[in-house]
Amino acid sequence: MLAALGDPSRQAILERLADGPHAVGELAAALPISRPAVSQHLKVLKEVGLVLDHSEGTRRLYQADPAGLAVLRAHLDQFWQRSLAGFRDYTARKDEPR
Repeated sequence: MLAALGDPSRQAILERLADGPHAVGELAAALPISRPAVSQHLKVLKEVGLVLDHSEGTRRLYQADPAGLAVLRAHLDQFWQRSLAGFRDYTARKDEPR
């Protein structure tokens, strides 16, 4: 998931989808990339579990996947907990008399 979000266009797409479902054309109109490029980015985001799609009439709508975002959030929370614990331990050792 993090690798997929390393691309600024994918970040921008996911940010737009956080506001609600959008069709490829709507996303492409709001971004400086083509419709085919948006489709490719959506495919990657869908493959890693960050985006869902469904048909609505003749349109295919894409939206952020709450379950995928929860997994990403849990990963980032664990990362920061470990990082802050490591920093706490480092500063505690640094302050100990030698």
